Amino acid sequence: MRLGKKQVLTVVKKVDFGVYLGNDEERVLLPKKQVPAGIEPGDPVEVFLYKDSDDRLIATTNEPKVEIGELAVLEVADTNKFGAFLNWGLEKDLFLPFKQQTAKVMPGDKCLVSLYIDKSERLCATMKVYELLSTDSPYQKDDMVEGIVYDTSDEFGVFVAVDNQYSALIPKKEVYGRMRVGQTVKARVTAVKADGKLDLSVRDKIPMQMDKDAEMIWNRLKEYGGSLSFTDKADPEVIKREFNLSKNAFKRAVGRLLKEGKIEIGENTIKVK
Repeated sequence: MRLGKKQVLTVVKKVDFGVYLGNDEERVLLPKKQVPAGIEPGDPVEVFLYKDSDDRLIATTNEPKVEIGELAVLEVADTNKFGAFLNWGLEKDLFLPFKQQTAKVMPGDKCLVSLYIDKSERLCATMKVYELLSTDSPYQKDDMVEGIVYDTSDEFGVFVAVDNQYSALIPKKEVYGRMRVGQTVKARVTAVKADGKLDLSVRDKIPMQMDKDAEMIWNRLKEYGGSLSFTDKADPEVIKREFNLSKNAFKRAVGRLLKEGKIEIGENTIKVK
């Protein structure tokens, strides 16, 4: 009998409160409300095995949203001082310990998780899924993809599971704005690494992105009364704080506006013509 997996077991005994499945050596209860109509001893039943609220092995014919060895995006149903509880399609919510969270989660949040069996032989969830992600995606450079953020790193960037299954990274230099764990992102593949992992960018190719950035800066200039109190030579942190752009992207966009004759650049200002 495999905890955390769907399997076909045989009915060995009927009782008032359900049926027992298994064999002479191992038996597990399938509660009465889960028993298919007309079932008899000797019949096969596909069930999922987990632990009930009293930590007893129990069978269910309900469909879990994740099994051992799989990944799934689940919603947080509740939290307490020990961790979170996830809705996974069964009567008893799935426990996600604090130590297995890559970011603090709250009710209503969604997170990518897998199952594991803890030291007490109970099924639990973990958000530490890096090793379970595949590196054989069908995607190529410049393909548009969608995925969920499952972890972040100040050193490396934002880790994304494309299609909830393929390993990908938005490198630190490509991270614009706040990206949080559980967020769904649409991105462009910028590279397929030798090991199959994907590098992503949430920005378009330079020509298209330059047009968008130039339009954004132009609109912001008009909001500021036609003048900006710094130029494209400003400190990168100032530019990032004000426009959420890298210095290079800002310079390209300002250059586009200058070429179009929309602005003029002074010693310390950019002004609308």
